[in-house]
Order: sequence, then C-alpha cells, then structure tokens
Amino acid sequence: MPGITQLRLRLQRHGAISLPEATIVSLCFAALAVAVTALVIWGAYFGLITALILRSGFFSLAAAAGLMAAGLQIGRWPVRILFYLLAALALVPGWHLQASYADIIMRGAMAVPADLWVFCGLLAGLLVLVQRTVGWALVILMIAALGYAWFGDLIPGQYGHGGYDLRRLTSTLMLSTEGIYGVPMGVAVEYIFLFALLGGLLMKIGTGEVFVDLARGLTGRMQGGPGLSAALSSAMLGTINGSAVANVVTTGTFTIPLMKRVGYSPNLAGAIEAAASSAGQILPPVMGAAAFLMAEIIGVPYATVALAALIPGLLYVLALMVAVWLEAGRLGLKRDSEAGLGLLKVTLLQRGYLLFPLAILIATMAAGQSPTRSAVIALLAALVISPWRKATRVGPLALVEVCVETLRATMPIIAAVGAAGVVIGVLNLSGLGLMLSGLIVDLGGHSIFWLLLLTALVSFVLGMGLPTSAAYLLLAVLVAPAMTRLGIEPIVAHMFIFYYGLVSAITPPVALAAYAAASISGGDANRTAFEADRLGFVKLLVPFLFVSMPGLLMIGSGAQIAASALLAVLGTVGLTIAFAGWFLRPMTALERIILAICSLLLLWPSPVLSVDLLSLQMRGLGLLGLAVIALRLVTSRASLGSTDRKTI
Repeated sequence: MPGITQLRLRLQRHGAISLPEATIVSLCFAALAVAVTALVIWGAYFGLITALILRSGFFSLAAAAGLMAAGLQIGRWPVRILFYLLAALALVPGWHLQASYADIIMRGAMAVPADLWVFCGLLAGLLVLVQRTVGWALVILMIAALGYAWFGDLIPGQYGHGGYDLRRLTSTLMLSTEGIYGVPMGVAVEYIFLFALLGGLLMKIGTGEVFVDLARGLTGRMQGGPGLSAALSSAMLGTINGSAVANVVTTGTFTIPLMKRVGYSPNLAGAIEAAASSAGQILPPVMGAAAFLMAEIIGVPYATVALAALIPGLLYVLALMVAVWLEAGRLGLKRDSEAGLGLLKVTLLQRGYLLFPLAILIATMAAGQSPTRSAVIALLAALVISPWRKATRVGPLALVEVCVETLRATMPIIAAVGAAGVVIGVLNLSGLGLMLSGLIVDLGGHSIFWLLLLTALVSFVLGMGLPTSAAYLLLAVLVAPAMTRLGIEPIVAHMFIFYYGLVSAITPPVALAAYAAASISGGDANRTAFEADRLGFVKLLVPFLFVSMPGLLMIGSGAQIAASALLAVLGTVGLTIAFAGWFLRPMTALERIILAICSLLLLWPSPVLSVDLLSLQMRGLGLLGLAVIALRLVTSRASLGSTDRKTI
C-alpha cells in the first residue's frame, strides 16, 4: 500500500527495526496526529471544552505520539518496548482528568492517591519526551525545579521555603492550570498547533512556491536578483510559517543554488537564506510560537502583538534587502534571466488564488474575529480552493500527511511548554520568581541601560540552550517583571526578550538556521553564521530602540510613530551601508566609520519628539553627516562614470 509506505517514511526508524513494526507505529502516529488535529479544530472553533480537559487531552495524545516516534529510533528492543509502554502511559492523564473532572472540582483540586500515580507517570513521560525532542538542558532545568520544590526546607536564607510534598506538587502541576496544563500549554493548543497546521496545508497546496515566484518576479531582474528573491520569498513564507529552520529547508533548496549560479559565494548564499528565513519569526500575521505566548502572558489580543511587530519586522526585511543589494553591487553579480515581470504576471494569473486563504486570515482577524477562529476559516478556505487545479488538489491521504507533519514539527514546542509549565509552576508556588526578579534589578543597579544589557545577555544564552518558546517563557517570568518595575511598558519588555531569544537562530555556537543553510550551500557553517549575523544585525539593534522609540511598536501618537519609523529607517540603512563598505563605489575606512557614527547619532536614546538641546544637536549632527557622506558617494560615482565615458 503506497499510502502506508509514504506515512511510514515520514518517521525515522532504526535499521534494526522490522518493516511491520515500523508500519504499525507509523499508522498509530498518524491516527494520533489526526485525533490531535480534530481536537484542536473543535476546541478552536466551538470552544466548548474546559481548559484543563482540552489541554490535558491534547498533551496526552501528542506525548503518546512523540514517545512512539522516539521508540522507533532505538535499536535495542527492551528499551524500545519501554518507550511504547511510556506512550501508552502518556494517554492516561488526559483520560483520568476528563473522567474525574467533576470530582477534582468538588475536592478543590486536592490530590488523592490515584492522582499521585498518574502524576508520576506524567512526569516520567514528560522527562523522556523532552530529552528526546529538546535535549538535556530543559530536562536538567525541570529536575532542578522539582528538587528545589521538594528540598526547599534544606535551603537557608530568603531563597528557602517549607518544602512541598508530592501531594501538593500534584495539585499544582497536574490538577490545575498553574503547571503543566497552564497558559503555555493552552497557547500550544489554541494557537501554535493550529497555525502550524494552516502553514502546512498552505505549503501542501503550493502557496510557498507562489511566494518564491512572486519574489523572483519582483526582484529577479535586478542585479544579484536571486539574493533579493531569496530574502523576499523567505520573508513572505515566514508569514505562514514561524520556523526559521523550516523556511531554510523549504525555500533554500531552490534559492541557494540559484544564488550560487549568479556568483554568490556558498557562505554568503547560505547566510542570506538563513537571515531571511529567520524573519518569519518576527513578521505578522503568523509569527513564532513565542508571539502567541506573549499575547496570553501580557493579556492583550494577538492582533495587538502582531501590529506592534509590524514596523520592526518590515525594518528587518528592508535592512536585509538593502544589504543583499549592496553585496550584489560590490561583487558585480548577474541577474536572474528567467525572472521578471513576465513571471510575476503568470504567477498571479495562474496561481494567485492560492493567496486567498492568507487574505481571509488577515481580513477576519482585522474584522475582530479571534485568531483561532480566523485560522479555522482560513483552513476551510484552503480546502475549498485546493481542488480548482489538479496540481493543488489534496486528497484524504495528503490531509493525513499534513496532520503528521504538523505534529512532528510542533512536537519540540509541545514538549518545551510542558517542561516550562513545571518550572513556572514551581517558581510561582515557591515565590522564587519574584525574588529572582528583584535580584536582577539589583544586579542592574536600578539602571535601565545595564538592565537591558543584562537581559540581552541572559536572553541570548537561554536562546542558545532552549527552544524559543521555552526560553521566552522563563524570561517572561524572571526578567520581564524586573524591566516593568523600572517603568518599561510590558509589551516593550516582552518584545525585547522575544527578539534576543530569537537571535540564536543565526548566531554561533547554535545557529540552527545558518547551519541548515550551510548544509545546502556547501559552505562553512560558522562563516555562514557570522555572515548571517552581519546581514541580520537589526535583530540586535532594534530591541534597544523599543525602549527609546516605543513608536516602533505602535505606542504613542501618530507623529511619534512616524518619527520613530523614519529615524529607525535612516539609522539602520546607514549602518547597513557602513557594514557593507560599498555604495555605488567602494568606501574608504574613514567614510564607513563616519557613516556608522552618524547613523547611531540619529538613534540617540531620547524621546523622538524631544526638543532638548542635546537631542537636537546629536540627531542634527547625524543627519548632516549622512547627507554629506551620501553626497560625496553620489558625486564621486558620477565623476567616475564621466571619466569612464571620456576614456571610451
């Protein structure tokens, strides 16, 4: 049966495992993936399922599937059988909480002996799932949190506490929405899986290819067009897929060879793709998983977070495309002879309808519908338009594959939010979170600047060792309150840690997106990562601008927002040119230094509409310096061109 074979091949298996066993496990995984999808869509559209029941049922199904898939990669049959038993055990908490929900409410979520056994099985399955899908860092953090809760009475001083027994931990972490089934798991159910499913379906019907061809049509005929096409297509693809690595492997297989063909080096081609693909996590309407978590934690609609992220996201894409265009000019690269307006016209006429679900998603969210209901409507729209052409038609098997791929792609996030729920539950139960926030304020010397530097460092380090969602959750509990205590707006504080938690995607030593791009381009992994850092430096700069220019996050009057956007564009474009060292002609070292200094002066850390003398002097000097350097570059280029014509 070719359908079963296709599904089986979706799951990696150890060479020692027989084909019948692999087939059975793959079919079980597919069945669980379909069940998870049905549960999520029902809960998203009708919303009739109690939060604890919905979240526990979702995690039980997902964890069982994840543990079965993990077992399929183990050669020793006794260990493999243990994984299959853990998978069966993972199904118990969801069923148990549903069956005894009324009783749990009646006894005020106080644990009974049966709950304790279920909780121990839940913890065992969660620890193994996290280790197999995320790694040891989060496992160690979970064990440390549980150890702190259990042995808190042995810790002296203000960080000690009376200690919590198994009954109390069970009540908090399993029988309430303050632990494993807390807000993070709710976001995974209501937003992350649903939007990943939408992105997977859109990719299946060919929307990703439409983005690539649209980008080629718009930019392909420009010098170094394939690089610009890669940047633009990956950014557009990011609007339906918030994963940097997924974007790299999706578009990079086409764009990277095309960039190399017109003259980009393997390192630079991979860096452009990695930097562009990481834009998907900061670009609305579908951003990274942490953006949905942010909306729930701050307590604002997701549309507010998406709107706040719009200007910084567009600023990142603008700076990246300027950097790519400058690199093409510096290297004298060719154009994409097969692209241009003709390709744009053909793409829009023949396949433009594939953008309809995305338009529906944006329109329904703008009309006031919840993101979850909007996503379900967009899913239905995608299913309606897919039969219009044979090439985009999806049958039942293809839909099952979309469910399987979505569950596989979101498994690390599901495991991470479950583990983060344990850590956050212990922090809240013991009060350690508030104490650590106070400690961070003290370490920062009650200075916003030093607190921002410390936060940036902590966010970057956590982002290296943990998935973005888990890193953000911990920072939101520990660091964001410290920032708000010093007067920083909540959305500014959370956007700051959100951005710095994402930087690790293109920054060594982790740089997963850059390493994935290097594997396609054949370049050096670390050099590709450093090039991606240079091209995507805006991610490092913009978070600091959120504090001094909150207008970038749509905070303030129209004049403040416009002034913030204008200064940020001038400053980042100036810095991009200075880093490239080329604009119409090669720049001298002195010109690059002056341009960088003047660009930073435009971003002087004071309110954008401030009229104090120092702010006016700094920004005026920066603007004057930019104008002088630009005039010098343009006139010298013109004189050089005139000389060339006379010589000819």
